[in-house]
Amino acid sequence: MTDVSHVDAALRHAVATGDEHPADAPLSVHDLTVAYHRKPVLWDVDFDAPEGRLIGIIGPNGAGKSTLLKAVLDLVPTASGRITVYGKPYREQRALVGYVPQRESVDWDFPVDALDVVAMGRYGKIGWFKPVGRMHREAALHALERVGMADYAKRQISQLSGGQQQRVFLARALAQDARVYLMDEPFAAVDAATERAIVEILQALRAAGKTVLIVHHDLQTVSEYFDHVLLLNMRVVAHGPTEQVFTPENLRKTYGGRLTLLEEAANAVARRGSAE
Repeated sequence: MTDVSHVDAALRHAVATGDEHPADAPLSVHDLTVAYHRKPVLWDVDFDAPEGRLIGIIGPNGAGKSTLLKAVLDLVPTASGRITVYGKPYREQRALVGYVPQRESVDWDFPVDALDVVAMGRYGKIGWFKPVGRMHREAALHALERVGMADYAKRQISQLSGGQQQRVFLARALAQDARVYLMDEPFAAVDAATERAIVEILQALRAAGKTVLIVHHDLQTVSEYFDHVLLLNMRVVAHGPTEQVFTPENLRKTYGGRLTLLEEAANAVARRGSAE
């Protein structure tokens, strides 16, 4: 877990230059507002993602967590604000960002095998509508190996279990060899073995200096999985190192007194304290 005395390089840069959003931050969101049918979904969201961290995006249903990821990826229109990846718009930094969508949002009946899906992560290096060469197929197969799915490379994705499908989409993101990863509930409805495999991959990404933002709903595992958290409920309630931000008070502000969730979170915080 992150040392509370550690000050991120991006923050030091911001203090030294007086710039509210450091240009070298992996992801900066500046006063972002997103509205559907004139109804705000995100309102004045503003934060910087520190480099080389696992960042949990936490909040109730309808808080705008998935919308935030889609806004970063230019998949939804924004009403106002600005988003930068290492100081530049996403469209200029597309190759630096990998995305793992919610499994439920994918058409799993599309007739491709697992290796084909993972090879899609190499298109930024290959170019669209160009054949996937041997080097890129080998890179895709290596990504499948990393998630324990090499033996299923030629299996149609519709024939895979939910956990296996999730691993394939994680492998696709790994094959991209990005610097920033956005993952929308990668742990949802997966078996225990898949969850352990995903955690190991996330830790390896962090060790390699990658920045990973993850929409997550299980409050009991937040302290175990993430260095930083972004507590979100249309607006940013709090963000920063997990041990500083993931507190009962901030969770109460985020969830608005939903007792079941708060009790679950309080138990998680208590367990973390007893383990330290």
